[in-house]
Formats: sequence, structure tokens, C-alpha cells
Amino acid sequence: MSKNIPTDSGKKTRKTRIVASVRQQAEQSLAFASLVLIFLFFALANSAFYSWSNITGILLSTAVTGMLAIGTTFVIITGGIDLSIGTATTLSAVVTAQLLTNLNLSVTAGILVGIVFGALFGAVNGILITFLKLPPFIATLATMLVAKGLALVISDVRPIYTDSVDGWSEIALGELIPNLPNAVLILAVAAVVASIILNRTIIGRYTFAIGSNEEATKLSGVNVTKWIILIYAIGGVFVGLAGIILTSRLNSAQPALGSGYELEAIAAVIIGGTSLLGGKGSILGTVIGALIMAVLINGLRIMEIQQEWQTVVVGAVIILAVYTDSLRRRRRANSVS
Repeated sequence: MSKNIPTDSGKKTRKTRIVASVRQQAEQSLAFASLVLIFLFFALANSAFYSWSNITGILLSTAVTGMLAIGTTFVIITGGIDLSIGTATTLSAVVTAQLLTNLNLSVTAGILVGIVFGALFGAVNGILITFLKLPPFIATLATMLVAKGLALVISDVRPIYTDSVDGWSEIALGELIPNLPNAVLILAVAAVVASIILNRTIIGRYTFAIGSNEEATKLSGVNVTKWIILIYAIGGVFVGLAGIILTSRLNSAQPALGSGYELEAIAAVIIGGTSLLGGKGSILGTVIGALIMAVLINGLRIMEIQQEWQTVVVGAVIILAVYTDSLRRRRRANSVS
């Protein structure tokens, strides 16, 4: 009989989960409302903004930033950070393009190369953090510079064109659905798969557990080192996919491109409700955050705001996103106490 009587701790746990779920949904709703308001603002400011060709451009740019943001969501939920995703995307694109053109690889083989290389690069970050005990910020800052340098060295500081590879440009620019680039579909599928991994698999459970309390997770018998490496490798898979989409979209690998994507992706993750301290986040929120960043940047360009001021606005958005995350944590701490 006593086993059927719920304990106070069980009731508190269920109550905490319900409250957390309600808060997450509220934050996602707020982020979506912000997206709608920003879109309406730019649409009223310039009628060219809501043309289908411009909306397509927004979705195409979201495909790269969103892919990076999805992978980074896993990392940030663990309480880590990855500053290398921008230049790692460039390096992955350069390596893939070199092998495609020099070895005459098929499109399928090129896609596999990009994904595997991205995963390996992410795993290296995980190894630096776990085995060498480097702080994630320092480890990924170092690999960011390494990736940037290697991309320039491997490409000989010149673009690598992939127009000789039949079907490569169709990866991003083809249209399985009329008037909708394939890159958007790839992002949608990646978001669904990532959401399933995060919410329905043991990888996702350990991702949240490590971010919530890494020491307690270790004491429960979990091999945290192995899982952190795997989580960074998963983030790298999305880096590889972003590199493939970027190369396909431009029909070339640009060795100087990629720096700055990490800021947009991290901002998208935070805007979407993922906490910088870890233990909390969602893929849906991240995708909404990526759309907000893409709409904001595109809108500023449509309004012919100078590139320098666009960068200022992106920086201000990052500050606002981090401050908002700080406020969320304070409210959560006050409600618990």
C-alpha cells in the first residue's frame, strides 16, 4: 500500500517538471511573437522585404545559421560553448571541395566526407575539453584559429569551385518542392532529427543531466568524458552539414568565409531559450532564434543599413540575449528559494 502513496519529493519533482515545461513553452511563444513583430516591422518599412524572393533568401541564410545553432544547442545545454563552429564550417567546406574536385568524388561521397570531417573536428574539441581539462571557451577559441589557418593553407587562399561536380549545387538550391530551396528542407529534417535525439534518446537525457549537474552525473556512474566527446561530435555533424549547404549554395568553398557565423548561431540558441549555464534548451526555440537573426540581418540590408552598423546591431542582440538569459536564471532561482 505504501508504495502506491506518492512521496512529497515525487510531487515536487513532477511539479518542477510541469513548471519548467510551462516556462519553456512561454519562452518559445515569446520568441515566436518577437519574430512576427520584427518581420512586420521590416515589411511595413519596405515592401520589397516580404517578396517571395527575399523570403527565400532569408530561409537560405537561416539554413546555414540554423544548422550551426542546432548543433551548438547540444553543446550549450551541457554547459559548454563552441567558438570554432564558424571557421570549422569553412574548413569542412574547403576539405570537402578539395576532395570533390581532386578525387572526382560523387555527391553522396562528398556529403559523407563533410559530415565525417565535421564530426571528427567536433570530437577533437571534446577531447581537448575532457582529457586536457581545457575550459571549453579556451579550447574552442584555439581550434577556431586552427581551423581558420588550415582553411587558408589547404585552399592556398583561393576559392575552390565545385561547378564541375554534377548535382552538387542541387543540394542547397534544388527544389524538391516548387519554389522552396532544398536547403530549407534539409534544415527542417535536421531540426526534427535533432529534437528526437535531444528529447527521446539516452544522448539527450545525458546532455541535460551533464548540464544540470555534471558532478552528480559522474557520481551516478555515467562516463561523462565519453558523452561530452560524443555531444561535441554531434555538434560537429551539423557543422559538416552547414559546410555542405554553404558550398552547394555558393558553388564554391570560400576560405575566408565563416568567421562570424558562430556569433549568430550562439545568439540564436540563447534567443531560443537555451541557458548559457546549461541544463535547459530546445531545438524548436533554437530554430525560432535562427529565424529571428536571419530576418533581422536581412531587414537591415533591405533598409540599406551599412555593414558596420549591422555588426553593431548583431552585437547588441547578443548582449540583450545574454541579459535575458541572466534574468530568466534569477527568476528561476527566486522561485525555487
